[in-house]
Amino acid sequence: MIRTVAITKDYQLLMNLPLPKLKDNNILWYWMDFQSPSQEEVSILEKHFHFHPLAIEDCLHFLQRPKLEYYDSYNFFVTLAMNTITLELVEVDLFISSNYAVSFHNGKLPEIDNVWESFIKTAEFHSRGPVQIAYLIMDKIVDNYFPVIYHMEDLVDELEETGGKYSSNNLMQRVFEIRGDLMRLRRTINSMKDLLYRILNSSHLTDFKVQNIYFSDIHDHLLKLSDMLDSNLDITADLRDSYLALNANRMNSIMMVLTVITSIFIPLTFIAGIYGMNFKHMPELEWKYSYFVSIGFMGLIAVVMLYWFKRKGWLDID
Repeated sequence: MIRTVAITKDYQLLMNLPLPKLKDNNILWYWMDFQSPSQEEVSILEKHFHFHPLAIEDCLHFLQRPKLEYYDSYNFFVTLAMNTITLELVEVDLFISSNYAVSFHNGKLPEIDNVWESFIKTAEFHSRGPVQIAYLIMDKIVDNYFPVIYHMEDLVDELEETGGKYSSNNLMQRVFEIRGDLMRLRRTINSMKDLLYRILNSSHLTDFKVQNIYFSDIHDHLLKLSDMLDSNLDITADLRDSYLALNANRMNSIMMVLTVITSIFIPLTFIAGIYGMNFKHMPELEWKYSYFVSIGFMGLIAVVMLYWFKRKGWLDID
C-alpha cells in the first residue's frame, strides 16, 4: 500500500495525488509512505525516484543495522522500530531529499500511523520540509523504546525483590531470559545511538543542521535508555554472581559435611576391619566384654572427633 501527502507552495495539504501530479510546480514537497508494498509498487523506487539499486536492495532485505548513506540528491536512513509486546524489530527505511520524504516498511506500524495523523493535523509541520518527517519518525520510534525498557526494569525489580520465591534453577533461567532480552535491546539502542550521532556530526546533512536541536533531543533519549539498560544489566549480573556464589557455598557446605562424616568413620572402619578378621589367635575376641568395649571405644572416638571438629568450626554450617 502507498499513501501520499503533498504540501503546496501556499502550504495547502493534498492527499494521495497520482505520481505525475507530484512533479507539478505548485508542489513544494511531499511524503510518500510504502507499507508492505507489492512488487509493482516497489518498482516506483527505481522508475520514479531513481534510487540506487543498493539502497532499494537494503529496503527489501529487512533487519539491516541502523545506518546512514549519502547519495547525490538524497540521503538514505535505516532505522529500527520495536514491537512493544514481542520485542520484535521492524526495519523502517527513509529516503530524505530537499523536496520529498519516502518511508518504507513491512507491515502496519503504530509509529508511522501516529506520525501520519500528527503531521496531517499540525499545520506548523508543513513548512519544515522533509527533514521534519525524518525527525518525527525517529522520535516516535525512540519514544516507543521507553515502555519496553520500563517493563524490563519492572521485571528486574520484581526478580530482585521476590527472587527467594523461585527455586535456584528457575531463578537462573529467569535471570538469563531477562538478561538476553536486555542485551538484544542494548544492541538495538546502541546502533540507533550511533546513527543519531552521525546525523548530528555529519557535514553532508546541511538540511538537518536547522533542526539539529531536535535530533539532539532524540540522541539524549537514547543516552538515557542506554544508561537504564546498563544499570539493569548490572543488576542481573549481580543476581547471577550471587546465585553462583550461593551455589558454590552450598556445594562447599555439602562437601564439608561429607568430609566430617568420612573422617569420623575412617578410624571406626579401621577398628571394625581389624576385629572382623577371622584369625584364631585374637585374645580380645574371647573376652566377654570385648564387644561392649569396642563399641564404647568407637563411640568415644566419634564423640572426640565431633568435639574437635566443632572446636575447629567445621560444623558451623548454615
